Amino acid sequence: MAEFNPFDPLKRVLITGAAGFIGFHLSKRLLSLGATVLGLDNLNDYYDVSLKESRLDILKQYPAFTFVKGDLADAATVNAQFEAFKPDIVVNLAAQAGVRYSIDHPRSYIDSNIIGFFNILEACRHHPVEHLLFASSSSVYGNQQKTPFSTSDNVDHPISLYAATKKSDELMAYTYSHLYGIPATGLRFFTVYGPYGRPDMAYFKFANKIRKGEPIQIYNHGDMYRDFTYVDDIVTGIEHMLCNPPKANELGDLYKVYNIGNHKPEQLMHFIEVLEQALGQKAEKEYLPMQPGDVYQTYADVTDLQKDFDFKPETTIEEGLGKFAVWYKKYYDIN
Repeated sequence: MAEFNPFDPLKRVLITGAAGFIGFHLSKRLLSLGATVLGLDNLNDYYDVSLKESRLDILKQYPAFTFVKGDLADAATVNAQFEAFKPDIVVNLAAQAGVRYSIDHPRSYIDSNIIGFFNILEACRHHPVEHLLFASSSSVYGNQQKTPFSTSDNVDHPISLYAATKKSDELMAYTYSHLYGIPATGLRFFTVYGPYGRPDMAYFKFANKIRKGEPIQIYNHGDMYRDFTYVDDIVTGIEHMLCNPPKANELGDLYKVYNIGNHKPEQLMHFIEVLEQALGQKAEKEYLPMQPGDVYQTYADVTDLQKDFDFKPETTIEEGLGKFAVWYKKYYDIN
């Protein structure tokens, strides 16, 4: 069994993107464990701001939670929070998300994912932390044919700007870790879903259209595979890592990247069938060709995650989509 330190609730944790999907769930988990959490988020309108505010309303019920509205691209804001809060651990989850959106809105990805993350790295350089964890993405693997995707695979061929910014984050984090001794862990997430999720993601869009009786758009005529990962599994993986920064490798670097995925790709059409069953309603379907920036499949090799932390995601889509549907019906007041 892997030996690792459990999360220490005495740690002060700065979570960027705390009003976001994963940031909310991670903040809630750590607060429930007794940690002190500072959440930083710019509450942009990429998707429904009221959903972000609903997440924050829950977090603000915890006395140990503090929220600051601010943009990572503003270096002064980032530095001020590091100076005032003095975090032990930083989890950078703030990012401009979405593959297709990056086709038409490239600048927002550079501002948030490149400049914003650079400001976090600089702050960690000048205000040393015990561990920096940051969100990467399965999109860095591009359209490679080899499966499952391993962190040792070449990821030099991203097919969207979003993926390119995530690959860039990994490179910058490695460089700062190497130069300044910052213990850093990259997290390649695989298609995360669940309650309080992101309305821009396919399963949430499908639910909205099914509810309204509108046809859902199914790309590549349904011939796509995704390693759907339930959000609680993502949070548990991060929780295991927080107080376990990478040990020095053979080069002396304190840096490592992990896949966090369900290691079981599901065909998109099967995923839709399970969602229909969970919502109790059939979808009208419109079949379309593959879209620019989309990949055919994702499939996580989680060998390192299992070896180092004795953990791998196990939530089935039947269980995960069932929990999403219960939340969705309650949140939108659907009988």
